[in-house]
Amino acid sequence: MSATTVVPARAGADGYVLRTATDADLGGARAVMLDTVYRDLKSGYVPRWHADIIDPGAAYLRPERCTLLVVEHGGEIVATGAVRDRGPQAPPNPRWVADRFPSGTTAQLCRIYVAPDHRRNGLARRLVRELCDFVARAGGYGAIYLHTDPAVPGAEPFWRSLAREVCDERALPGGGQGIIHFELPVPATPAR
Repeated sequence: MSATTVVPARAGADGYVLRTATDADLGGARAVMLDTVYRDLKSGYVPRWHADIIDPGAAYLRPERCTLLVVEHGGEIVATGAVRDRGPQAPPNPRWVADRFPSGTTAQLCRIYVAPDHRRNGLARRLVRELCDFVARAGGYGAIYLHTDPAVPGAEPFWRSLAREVCDERALPGGGQGIIHFELPVPATPAR
């Protein structure tokens, strides 16, 4: 792991500790992710969409320009957030969205999930801020992309408060996948 991939543990006064995941955290991170895809997204595990959940170490800990952050509370992983170094694919996403966010130069925020009992504590915002700082430190990224399912309670207003909409598929003929694509600015390199 290089110096650009490590987010030092940051403990808040509220007892939450945000840090870069280690191999020892992967079981807890996987549990939060799977709970979210079953409970909130209601898709269940779909291999073509969720392979990274089964092996988050290979997806996020080993690639140089990717990361997985976790939030720990009372010894338990209660939230996750990740960066992968590839943009959206077409299909299933609109071709113009995939072209706008090419793999290699796009940092995709993903798996920003908070366990239900720990929501409304600002954890997702803290994760997004740290992930964006990671993108700036990693270098070579020209865009930060993400997508969300507006059917998940709170997801659409949360992302609208932080990011700029690129495409709301619900407005496309046939409704597309019904998801919303967003972009965040790449921040200036933070001080170390």
